Amino acid sequence: MQSTAELWSALTADSEKFAQYVQALRDIDGRVGSFLSFSPQVVSSQKTGSLSGIPVGVKDNIAVEGQPLTCGSRILENLISPYSATAIQRLVAEGALMVGKTNLDEFGMGSSCENSALGNTSNPWNLDYVAGGSSGGSAAAVAAGLVPLALGSDTGGSVRQPASFCGVYGLKPTYGSISRSGLTAYASSLEVIGPMARDLQLLKESFRVMAGLDSMDQSGTAGSCSSDQTNGTIAVLELDEGVLDAPVAEAYRQAIDALEALGHPIKRVSLQSLNLIVPAYYTIATAEASANLARFNGIRYGMAPTFAENPAELMRKARHEGFGDEVKLRILLGTYVLRSGFQDQYYGQAQKVRTLIRQELAAIYQDASAILMPVFPTQAFKKGEGGMDEYRQKTADVFTCLANLAGLPALAIPTGLSGGLPLGMQLMAPAFGEERLFALAKELEKTFPLETPEGALDIGSLQ
Repeated sequence: MQSTAELWSALTADSEKFAQYVQALRDIDGRVGSFLSFSPQVVSSQKTGSLSGIPVGVKDNIAVEGQPLTCGSRILENLISPYSATAIQRLVAEGALMVGKTNLDEFGMGSSCENSALGNTSNPWNLDYVAGGSSGGSAAAVAAGLVPLALGSDTGGSVRQPASFCGVYGLKPTYGSISRSGLTAYASSLEVIGPMARDLQLLKESFRVMAGLDSMDQSGTAGSCSSDQTNGTIAVLELDEGVLDAPVAEAYRQAIDALEALGHPIKRVSLQSLNLIVPAYYTIATAEASANLARFNGIRYGMAPTFAENPAELMRKARHEGFGDEVKLRILLGTYVLRSGFQDQYYGQAQKVRTLIRQELAAIYQDASAILMPVFPTQAFKKGEGGMDEYRQKTADVFTCLANLAGLPALAIPTGLSGGLPLGMQLMAPAFGEERLFALAKELEKTFPLETPEGALDIGSLQ
């Protein structure tokens, strides 16, 4: 039987079948809305590499030469990237095809993909529900079968949460293991590029290709973590009753039982810092966003007003008209916590909490090979007014922000369906423990086989 990679490689090398694929993608994405732009190309039959002919969707805050780099914002709506991110260069060198840019919450700020100024993405399992965010377009594209692999960025869960909502694998790698060069900066000390896929082997291979030090990224780090943890103890986060919606709580219990049945001793743990995670995360993230987004002012590039009396008015108008409400809110919050007299009170305290979190997790990993916890307290929620308000979305980031604050790898794993919508859990390992996460996910594959939403693209029918 051909592997996923072999099927896609054969399809993209055949011009007739590739044309059928492009048309099918356009038809399905007309309903799902995962792509903001699409640039299909047939791969040369002479192209070689471990990812030869694999179409990849790229979140539109990651640079791909000659393709848009909008960040889902009006202020960059017409920007075309003059270069490619290091992660993209490494994928292309192995034969991967960057077929288009996917939708996202503006500048990666959101948990539903409803904050994009340029597109509307739906969950392929039910179009009335959100795909998650901020990398909702990438997750939806993979779930709908439009691409076998997509890239997102994860600042506080933006790969893992939409992966969970859409029923695919999503990896948040160790901070610094994949170069951030070419990733539009939001919160520099938290964010990473991460892949999403339905095929675990393809996910592993894409990570291995992208990982490694890069002279263009001074935050890059290298390290190793023993993957010989076949029967290692799994720590399970103890949670108060009512924290999780009933279907998520049941899926959590089933995941614990599955790991125990596979021979993993279970150790129940708690985090004293749990209630401090979200406040610390948003203090740090908004402060860094305030500094990073200062460059978008309508002068060097991006949207500029048609008329302004002076440079100050030009910048004020460009940012007022170009940024959406959520981005403005986070910039204002970040500017506030960095004000003279407030920086130590807020930003400094948040960094101390970050250190506490790292110390607590280090203590847990002395007796455990990984930690199991939910990705999000709920399944995908409805779009619009019938869904989850912005405040609840932020507080619900508690389980995903943890890995970003600590700089650790975490993998979202599909764990079945409830009510026609996917469920997902995440495993978090010590730094550079990605191989350990892949091994654990492989063990769970038979217990939780992947499901496919109705109407997804079936490339087998195009063969």
